[in-house]
Amino acid sequence: MKKLLMTFMLSLTAIAAQATTIKIATVAPEGTAWMREMRAGAEAVKKQTDGRVEVKYYPGGVMGDDATVLRKIKIGQLQGGAFTGSQLSLIDGNAAIFGLPFLFRNQQEVDAVRSKMDPLLKASIEKNGFVALGISGGGFAYLMSTRDIKTKEDLKSAKVWVPQGDHIAEVAFKAAGVAPISLPLADVYTSLQTGLIDTAANTPAGAIAFQWHTKLTHLVNLPLSYIVGVLAVDKKVFETISADDQKIVRDEFASAFARIDSIGRKDNDEALAALKKQGVAIYTPSAEEQKSWQLIGEAANKQLASENVFSPEMLATLHKSLDEARGAGK
Repeated sequence: MKKLLMTFMLSLTAIAAQATTIKIATVAPEGTAWMREMRAGAEAVKKQTDGRVEVKYYPGGVMGDDATVLRKIKIGQLQGGAFTGSQLSLIDGNAAIFGLPFLFRNQQEVDAVRSKMDPLLKASIEKNGFVALGISGGGFAYLMSTRDIKTKEDLKSAKVWVPQGDHIAEVAFKAAGVAPISLPLADVYTSLQTGLIDTAANTPAGAIAFQWHTKLTHLVNLPLSYIVGVLAVDKKVFETISADDQKIVRDEFASAFARIDSIGRKDNDEALAALKKQGVAIYTPSAEEQKSWQLIGEAANKQLASENVFSPEMLATLHKSLDEARGAGK
């Protein structure tokens, strides 16, 4: 009996030794669709691998900003993070490619381009030491402000926030003649309260999730950029998992992120309706005004291309896919 018990204990010890815990940090607040579906993906992974792989989350930015999270991954305190494309650009510049200003006009263009670009982006991220388990669209970011913004001149007098380290956003606003204020995402709400900033860009759902909608009273109804989220895990850690379990992890999170894509569109539509109901003034620029804004985007995109922020191959595929989508839509 004693020998049997010892064998059983040794078996449990061996199983525990083989188990891998992946600790993931994210700024996404608890209770959002992102967290619900990522937790569902983690539960499915744990069940399908019989506990050999477990994913643990640290939501709400408790692990610090993106640079801090990446540093903690490097030293092994964390094994991954859920990042926006601009945040992940610290390790792979291509990760921010969907965020080019005024690139997309509608969701149909996004869908057509992502069908070609997502696999390339995953491969690019992997070359830089991370495995992208999921890419999901967060939706279009819109300019929101405490003041009425209808022209470039209105924007020039605003105190505009850009995410810390977001080179694309900085170039875009500077092309519009704006000197933006760079701050971590976690500091935006307090900065709106104090008046350090009065203008920021986010998705409607994101503005509500982070409570910015309680301060911002105007929205420019013109897609500024498209936000994507990426769940990225340290490649070295991921490769310690068996091939069979790696497939389970990839499949379950691919399903979770497909659900996030679908839910996100619905959430943004509902959030925009909620902002209108709350009394947020929605301003839709005329065709002429839209062209003026798009010229700013073109100038910013030319500068970014000249700086080789993105690989020429990725940039060429992006524009080819976009041209094909627009040609098909005619």
